[in-house]
Amino acid sequence: MNQLSFFSAEAVPPAVSDLSGLLAAQGQVSVAAGRARVSVVVDASWRADAVAELIEEAGLAAEITRSDEGSPLVRTASVPELAALATRWTKGAVKAVPVGWIPDSRALRAWVLAAGRSEGEGDRFVLGLDPHAPDTHPILAQSLMRAGIAPTLIGTRGAGPGLRIVGHKRLMRLVENIGQAPDRQEAREAWPQV
Repeated sequence: MNQLSFFSAEAVPPAVSDLSGLLAAQGQVSVAAGRARVSVVVDASWRADAVAELIEEAGLAAEITRSDEGSPLVRTASVPELAALATRWTKGAVKAVPVGWIPDSRALRAWVLAAGRSEGEGDRFVLGLDPHAPDTHPILAQSLMRAGIAPTLIGTRGAGPGLRIVGHKRLMRLVENIGQAPDRQEAREAWPQV
């Protein structure tokens, strides 16, 4: 895809709300004293680098470290700017999708960066979901449908739940929204193909 879509993540200005895509994936938010921190454990260093860049584009500092299991962990500082996002994405102490949430192009890009993976010969793509927040899965499927990309919910009983996107038109819609893959071979291999 050579032409930049009008709705592409590359055509929309960065915002703190972009980080909602990390929360749609396996990202977590913690709140304390009117401040919040968003963090996400990813499976590859290219993802950590790309997520950190997205966080910094949104005007926040990003830190890359390691989880207790040794996986790359990206997090923001605990800042007041994230308090509203944290409030929208939690119900009590539990992660919850905001009512009526529709992922915009930059939130979709964040989701893909954190947990997207190509399947088969590139004819399928999966947006990973948080295995620790199963109540969010059907709501996120509906949110993606409202964004014009109809997915199939998979892996609800396993450790790798996700929203599978199949079909050229659906994959094209996703790619038009998320823009180009980061300039790393591993990223290009994981990116949706059309």
